[in-house]
Amino acid sequence: PTVSGPWCKACNPPRCHYSRSVAVREVELARMRWWHVPPVLALEHELFPEESWSAAAFWNELAESGTRHYVVAQLDDDLVGYAGLAVFGDEAHVLTIGVTGTVQRGGIGTLLLRDLLAAAGPRRVLLDVRVDNHVAQRLYERHGFVTVGRRRRYYQPSGTDALVMARE
Repeated sequence: PTVSGPWCKACNPPRCHYSRSVAVREVELARMRWWHVPPVLALEHELFPEESWSAAAFWNELAESGTRHYVVAQLDDDLVGYAGLAVFGDEAHVLTIGVTGTVQRGGIGTLLLRDLLAAAGPRRVLLDVRVDNHVAQRLYERHGFVTVGRRRRYYQPSGTDALVMARE
């Protein structure tokens, strides 16, 4: 499928293939807007049922337009992913990234992460990831992140630990 937005350098012209597609479909990345909040919340509840962000959390993040970068991934007419980044001086923090289960492991998470990294520029980038989310950890490692710490019982209410990962 043709991909709009950031893509891997190996894909020239910008064309990426993902395993979960039956037909060729276009993935578009767009800046997250207020009208994306309801479908993002639905996806948030699908992915993180006990630890979902609230609508108010997303509204607050979108209001911080000077220090935040939020993007959505749309496949055909469906919102299938989203991601957010906060920038603080010479550091940036990946705050959230999620892709619906039907297209996971199809390259959309990579597109979203690359968009965030492009927005971060030369800054050091940090993120928190669940210790039991090995798929996400491998994605981050492929993009130069290394584990630099651990936050005990970070995710609530489950009490799951988080690994702190950084990319210089």
